Amino acid sequence: MNNTTKNIILLILVVVIAVVPMVMYSGLGEDEGYFSGTDDVASRIVEESGYEPHPILLWEPPSPEIESLLFAVQAAIGGVILGYFIGKWQGQANLKNKEED
Repeated sequence: MNNTTKNIILLILVVVIAVVPMVMYSGLGEDEGYFSGTDDVASRIVEESGYEPHPILLWEPPSPEIESLLFAVQAAIGGVILGYFIGKWQGQANLKNKEED
């Protein structure tokens, strides 16, 4: 079997894996709970129990967009730090391999 045939088979498999769940659950929404996560279930149970949280916020963002921006910046900073250390370790491993040769 050549590479082109393998790639076509893999592409068809990816399409089937992506489309079959969508077809199986088409028309079913949040009401049935098919696409709700554990956070939704847990928050609903907490609300039903009558618990009222008392958050003490030091600063509340003026809009949801700012909150999303801050979350994205936090994720980007974490990604840069993670990428730095992975690159550093990879560079050290490459340097060690060159010294051994």
